[in-house]
Amino acid sequence: MADIFELMLTLDLRDELSEEELAELRWHLGLGPRPEVLRIVPSFPFVVEDDHGELVVEDHPEPLLSHHGEAAKVDGALVSVLLHKQDTRRDAWALTSRQEIHPDAFEATGELLTWLANKAGDFHRNPDGSIHLGWTRFYEEQQPKPLVVRDGLVIWPS
Repeated sequence: MADIFELMLTLDLRDELSEEELAELRWHLGLGPRPEVLRIVPSFPFVVEDDHGELVVEDHPEPLLSHHGEAAKVDGALVSVLLHKQDTRRDAWALTSRQEIHPDAFEATGELLTWLANKAGDFHRNPDGSIHLGWTRFYEEQQPKPLVVRDGLVIWPS
């Protein structure tokens, strides 16, 4: 049995993203090269054993929503898209991402999702202050659950 979850994001971001933020977001979505400096998710700690058998923490940056192609567990395709949209009401960025995620990646992905929640358009904000980003579900379940950020924390499935 695998501990894999489907993560589905569908949101509009306000058009106030800097070029540095856009570059890092594109990298996380698998749509561009890694920037020299990472600010949204600044570190990716990874424990390894050195030549003397000591455990050391190294930084291993990896894009968090970058898988494209056939899904291994959730059926269908994995994809991430970021489009700039302009209409008569506002400029915004439309983001859609469907990924498979393991609970080991919840912490780092949660940093990115919290950042996205802070950039989300007003439509995604609920009366209780939570911000709806999409849905998540365990790969063997049929019914997805809302994916929200509340008080700066992602509410992950238990």
